[in-house]
Amino acid sequence: MSLKRFAVLAMSALMFLGFVRNVRAVDNPIAPGTVITAQNWQQYKQYMPEGMQLLFAGTYSWKMPADIRIEVGPTSDYPLPQVYRDNTEKYSRQVQLKQLPDGGYQLTGYVAGLPFPNPGEPHKGYKILADSWYRYTPYLFCGNEGHLYLVTGGGESSGFRVEEVFRRLDHISDIDQPITDPRAEGIDSSQYAMFLEPEQYKYTQILTLFLDNNSEADYLYVPQLRRVIRQSANQRCAPIANSDFTSDDLLGFNGGIARFRAHYLRDQSILELVNSDPKLFGDKANYYSISFPKPVLGKWEVRPNYLIDARRIPSKQAGYCYGKQILYVDQHSYNVSWKELYSPDMKRAKIAMSEKIALPVPGEGIQLYNGNSIETMWDISNDHMSLFVTAGPDGKGGLSVNQNCRNVDGINYDDVKRYSTVGGLTQVMR
Repeated sequence: MSLKRFAVLAMSALMFLGFVRNVRAVDNPIAPGTVITAQNWQQYKQYMPEGMQLLFAGTYSWKMPADIRIEVGPTSDYPLPQVYRDNTEKYSRQVQLKQLPDGGYQLTGYVAGLPFPNPGEPHKGYKILADSWYRYTPYLFCGNEGHLYLVTGGGESSGFRVEEVFRRLDHISDIDQPITDPRAEGIDSSQYAMFLEPEQYKYTQILTLFLDNNSEADYLYVPQLRRVIRQSANQRCAPIANSDFTSDDLLGFNGGIARFRAHYLRDQSILELVNSDPKLFGDKANYYSISFPKPVLGKWEVRPNYLIDARRIPSKQAGYCYGKQILYVDQHSYNVSWKELYSPDMKRAKIAMSEKIALPVPGEGIQLYNGNSIETMWDISNDHMSLFVTAGPDGKGGLSVNQNCRNVDGINYDDVKRYSTVGGLTQVMR
């Protein structure tokens, strides 16, 4: 082996080992047992995303209540799955960015794992966005106890119950699974949802297919018409069931990476809620009036994040709902835990919290991303608020993962044809 070749391999190995050390580092600048309140929050604001600071400061109509308590615990350390780490080491060296004629970027050479284990310049922000898009995800998570609650400034409330099936069909990094599902047919991943309650929305289905070229196709099944409607790209900005969430808001960030650019702003350690019990986080009584978790749901922890500014590329910006999105990306899991959303004229419009709850994945141990989440969207421009949780108010729910989806209340959600194809939408009326 030539000296030059040896040096390149040695440097690559050191970079990967640095990735492993970085993601497992435990930073704990706030002592466990600390309680943050409306009286002392400014002492800890450097560990808060800007949106959380604005809620404490009372800048808008949605504000932290006087009796708010955030209890701080130790920072969790959950190693990523071994297969994902192995794929990162094996394939990340070959990943490159290619600029497209429309001004966007495309990943070339990506197979599986984390594309950029040590994101750096040039294009550091975009590399972080790509890492978030391809963060570890179980190949399947599912459930039928998702609940979406809508609240107006006047206190009026309404709710929906949702069935959801999210599946990765390519770039898989789960034990005993192929990297590409043989049934993928050019689909990277699918996102399926059906409304179960209230009655007037029942059987309405939404299916998004993310394709391997980083584009997406959205479909809506309307039971009254008994037909599937292909939605336009502009529907990515449409409210979901009149809520404050759009399709691009799901899971923290759901807009794909082909039509976005991202600029790295800084590193910042922030408070995140990681450990909670699905039997508890489905109960609205366990939230303050602004849909912020009470201490019963768990202790918050300080975790290192990247802060990036994500925007549609200029050629795709016309008609898009957001001028920019400020994303807080966890440096271990690459989950987006908070974001601030700006209107096209760059006025702050929404604040979003998307706390991913760590739970076991079969064969992979406890993982920070398994589909379970507590998500709140404060629409400060329209005085609305929406809360989405992946568990029911009676203690039911919490999403099932991978092979556990084969029997959930007698339903087999591990059915690609039913839940990951357009033709499957029409089967609901059988």
